[in-house]
Amino acid sequence: MSHHMYDRCCRYKGRVVRLESRGRVHVGEVTRVTRSHVWIRPVGGQRGLGWGYYGFGYGGFGVPFALGAITGIALAGAFLW
Repeated sequence: MSHHMYDRCCRYKGRVVRLESRGRVHVGEVTRVTRSHVWIRPVGGQRGLGWGYYGFGYGGFGVPFALGAITGIALAGAFLW
């Protein structure tokens, strides 16, 4: 599963996605992908969505998510219209 998720996240790098992880939904740009994590930079300027204080302390990449904890990821454009 994580190999499939890694490949998908790599294809989405630089694009805005809708990510589901542990029952929560996050929307942001994929900024970095490793074999174990994907980093999402939140978009939209909405502060109350579980991002804390925008979490850009991770080298400016955004918020890291473990690939094994992601239950779904899709391009966000389809969900924002």
